Amino acid sequence: MSVKHSLLALLYEKPRHGYELKTGFEEMVQGMWPLNAGQVYTTLDRLERDRLVETPGHDKKDRKLYTITDAGKEELWDWLEQPVGRSLFKDEFYFKFLCANHVSYENKQVMIRNQKETIIKDILHLTHLKKQMTSSHNFTMKMLIEGALLHLEADVKWLDMIAEMNN
Repeated sequence: MSVKHSLLALLYEKPRHGYELKTGFEEMVQGMWPLNAGQVYTTLDRLERDRLVETPGHDKKDRKLYTITDAGKEELWDWLEQPVGRSLFKDEFYFKFLCANHVSYENKQVMIRNQKETIIKDILHLTHLKKQMTSSHNFTMKMLIEGALLHLEADVKWLDMIAEMNN
């Protein structure tokens, strides 16, 4: 997740002050990823240093307002168009399973069962969240939940497959 680019996306909509960017981010992700206020201001300092945002003034409450620059828009578009690579072996469970095989660990079925239980809890949580969302909720967030559910279901199938192979 790129805090830098999410702040640029929020500033693309309209000028905002730091706390408004924090709350805007948390609204955008439906509260799933809390954002530390310190991280917002550190990122804003870097964006300003790199001339991706500027501070043309303050609002009525004397809070510094940030706006996106043309260079910031270009940076945002470039980032949006970059494909996101996925590395199978950076998944922590895959690596644990690889290590378990390497050391001839005998309780692989326990590992697999525990991982499957964790994934099922995640599926139940996301399914509950999806049911709570009304038609007025963010369509994009609904699609992200659907994508996450599909990935989790695939993980369960894979765990079932390796459990059967390790019997």
